[in-house]
Amino acid sequence: MGFSQQIVKLLKAHNVQFWTFDILLDEQVRQGLKIYSDWPTYPQLYLDGELLGGIDVVREEMKDPAFVEKLPKLV
Repeated sequence: MGFSQQIVKLLKAHNVQFWTFDILLDEQVRQGLKIYSDWPTYPQLYLDGELLGGIDVVREEMKDPAFVEKLPKLV
């Protein structure tokens, strides 16, 4: 399973509301996000315009109930 699929699975498992953008469709966005976030890899998870991290960081943070509570939930 790829990294993007892993983060989607993780978010769904915690009933998190999210949307995705396929960065492979737009080279400018792909390169621009690397500069904006100062984060070299994808996927990147953002909350209110702020980078939370990539798959490794998010996977670790999801173990913390306080972190999970901050994420928007599906109704």
